[in-house]
Amino acid sequence: QVQLVESGGGLVQPGGSLRLSCAASGTIFSVNAMGWYRQAPGNQRDLVAVITPGGSTTYTDSAKDRFSISRDNAENTVYLQMNSLKPEDTAVYYCNADVKTTSYSRTYLRHWGKGTLVTVSS
Repeated sequence: QVQLVESGGGLVQPGGSLRLSCAASGTIFSVNAMGWYRQAPGNQRDLVAVITPGGSTTYTDSAKDRFSISRDNAENTVYLQMNSLKPEDTAVYYCNADVKTTSYSRTYLRHWGKGTLVTVSS
């Protein structure tokens, strides 16, 4: 089985920064794309950023100039550096990873962490 564990969430003032981390562990042969999503109360779970094994990245418009996603392929870990945080960034942030558990798996399966709460407030 595969587990994803997020860390780094918490309370921060507007304009502040946080760095989220997510490590995938368990029975893992390979990891394809990894990403971060967020969900605020009453809203959909929306993409924040995604990164491929080769380092190609995609960001939602509201995050592009303030956030930076990165990964450590050797450790199966993805990071989200969040700068210039705004109250509207307040949400539960979820990590995801597309994982093969064996060398002969035909497809990658998407796994999710349980989420970490980011609260931006003065």
